[in-house]
Amino acid sequence: MTSYFTIIHIITLVMLFIIFLILLVVSLKETRKKVLFAMIFSNFLVISMLAVFSMFVIDKYTKKARLEDMSSSRILLSESMAISGRVRNIGNFDISKCFLHVKLVNDALHSANLDGSTVYKPTSGLDFLTNKLGGNKKQSTLEKDFLIAKNLKVGELRNFSAFMRYPSYFVKPRLIYKLHCR
Repeated sequence: MTSYFTIIHIITLVMLFIIFLILLVVSLKETRKKVLFAMIFSNFLVISMLAVFSMFVIDKYTKKARLEDMSSSRILLSESMAISGRVRNIGNFDISKCFLHVKLVNDALHSANLDGSTVYKPTSGLDFLTNKLGGNKKQSTLEKDFLIAKNLKVGELRNFSAFMRYPSYFVKPRLIYKLHCR
């Protein structure tokens, strides 16, 4: 079982904890209670945000993987798409999980029932409250995440396959892959 934390994660967290303790000792010299609590709270808040953001930055540079030999095929019988390929750990640390984000985008220029409002339609931030897709409108984009690898060792190559639905009205769709590892 591979842990999420690498040695770099642990060293960073220890350093941030030491900085927190130093700032805590300095703030304890304050005699006014309200100022003391504000200093301790702000110290905790800043160090916590630094810890969270540093984990994301460290992940970006330590958990590296690459997709290889990607292929996709449409299965007409079940109106689905099979996506297969291989994922390789190219970093210097083990990876606990790798996710593949697949986005299937219909080619709008070759779609049937196309008008100007289909290509560009301004939306509101509150559209999620109402079903704007009702009636004759059809989705032009499908997105799905797949867990494709667990406990990927340094240099290891692993095969994967995933299946997602494929609407019958899609014409010349484009597949977009994005790999996220942690």
